[in-house]
Amino acid sequence: MIHRPGRISVRELPVGERPRERLARRGPGGLSAAELIALVWSAGRPGASALDLAAETLSRYDGLDGLARAAAAEMQVIAGVGPVRASQLAAAFELGRRSLTEWPSGRWSIRSPRDLADRLVLQMGRLEQEELRVVLLNSKNVVLSIPTVYRGNVSSALVRVGELFRDAVRQHAAGLIVVHNHPSGDPQPSPDDLHLTAETVAAGRLLDVPVLDHLIVGHDAYVSLRDRGIPFDRRGIT
Repeated sequence: MIHRPGRISVRELPVGERPRERLARRGPGGLSAAELIALVWSAGRPGASALDLAAETLSRYDGLDGLARAAAAEMQVIAGVGPVRASQLAAAFELGRRSLTEWPSGRWSIRSPRDLADRLVLQMGRLEQEELRVVLLNSKNVVLSIPTVYRGNVSSALVRVGELFRDAVRQHAAGLIVVHNHPSGDPQPSPDDLHLTAETVAAGRLLDVPVLDHLIVGHDAYVSLRDRGIPFDRRGIT
């Protein structure tokens, strides 16, 4: 059944078509974005169900992607959302983002740039400011942790290369991969990116912590500088 905002409340839907019952029957993957948001909010506003309000909010931000990037204060301009519902939704999106990087130690191995990009493009591709992270690996290329080293302007003039290796030394990492994002959405490397990569690779050789790649993340895309022919330690990465 297609729900048309403003025409029918959730309570008026057949029991089997209500979001909570559909969740129990189909699992969260079987629900629309509006239904999932309606479950987070549980109630709407006078004259509009939670499902109506969710559909209106999604429409205002041109879909889930735009809504996920909206600040809680922005959402409150929609009648019926308010600070509580805006905070609930912001918290739900943040939990989803964090779940993409908190992997159990010893269970996730990196064998190719795509192994990493498939996860981090989702988390970093739409960030509004630059972030630089280092993926720390053990001798079998299993992820140990992914600390964020910089937020803001990531350039070779501002980044202290030694800081990229601080956590690697503390955790006795056998290698690392550098990852940063371009808020513009274009992952093509800049001259600064190439210069920073060269400095990082040289420092890794001095510290005996091989640098295996540098990934640049854009909107739904990435560039692996190793795949572009930049010389990295190729241990265990194909």
